[in-house]
Amino acid sequence: MIDKLENYKKRNDFLLEEISKPEIISNQAEWLKLVKEQAGLVEYAGAYDKYKPLLDAKAFAEEVLKSETDAEMLMLAEGELNELNEKLDKMEEEIKVLLLPKDENDESNVILEVRSGAGGDESSLFGAELLRMYTRYAERMGWKVEVAEYSETEVGGLREGVIIIKGKGAYKRLKFESGVHRVQRVPETESQGRVHTSTSTVAVLPEAETIDFEIKDTDLKIDTYRSGGAGGQHVNTSDSAVRITHLPTGVVVACQDERSQLKNRDKAMGILASKLKNFYQEQADKEYSNRRKVQVGTGDRSERIRTYNFPQGRVTDHRIGLTMYNIADFMEGCLDEMLNALHTEDVKLKLENLVNEQ
Repeated sequence: MIDKLENYKKRNDFLLEEISKPEIISNQAEWLKLVKEQAGLVEYAGAYDKYKPLLDAKAFAEEVLKSETDAEMLMLAEGELNELNEKLDKMEEEIKVLLLPKDENDESNVILEVRSGAGGDESSLFGAELLRMYTRYAERMGWKVEVAEYSETEVGGLREGVIIIKGKGAYKRLKFESGVHRVQRVPETESQGRVHTSTSTVAVLPEAETIDFEIKDTDLKIDTYRSGGAGGQHVNTSDSAVRITHLPTGVVVACQDERSQLKNRDKAMGILASKLKNFYQEQADKEYSNRRKVQVGTGDRSERIRTYNFPQGRVTDHRIGLTMYNIADFMEGCLDEMLNALHTEDVKLKLENLVNEQ
């Protein structure tokens, strides 16, 4: 561990010198690249600065125990060594977590998509509530939310909705939300008070900052149409909405939130880039994912991850077996307790996997 931390520390110190050089500062692209790398090393450098002195102090205390003959000095050294070992044990556990492989997308913005599933009107109504729930959580976190697409049903539910959540660490917090969300409750239209079960699906993608593949114009089918649903006076007055189909993969995105067709097209292209990046990454990871799971969830939209039982006021996450009895607050965006538990379990699984590999 100390070797890894020392290498990170050296790289951090080197980068601090580099980004202060005038010739680097004058090249904004290179400077931003190095600044971003250095920012990712600060935590490791800080851990080294705390860990190394403790190791040095332990080595000194052990040397005193070997060479000292004075009883009082031996007692002091032994007491100090015991205290140092406790601090080192605690810090080493923290460093193990710190050194786990990082998801390069953790700090990214999020493209979050909600679609109605099984259950007809009730599914669409629940989907609208889910999208609102994530919007409320983003607002609590101080993140910016942009609506890219919102397709309503006749009863005011959500057929499909896409929002872009912009905030540092948004993907890290929300990445385990992909999957099937099931709701159990009595619909307003149910005259006999029977509980119905419906589903909506959620997909969480990191917004693509850079892509290492080409999106050819000849591979795109671009349609324009009049916006529908909420949106103000510009709705249904011009063909401002844009739908883009990537023909080789069949991936389809749409955007109707902006008044300008050009702005909708730009936003839709950004979402398409993220979806294609995720598509190609899934293809590359398929063999690895089939061999083992190293995360709480696979991120597969077909995986049922959570049940919202309104009559009993509970929310249950099936991956970690956690049940919470605060469904009203949960639907208002109070998600931290659940999200923290998911991340804790993910770290636990990764640590177990690391031990098995050694």
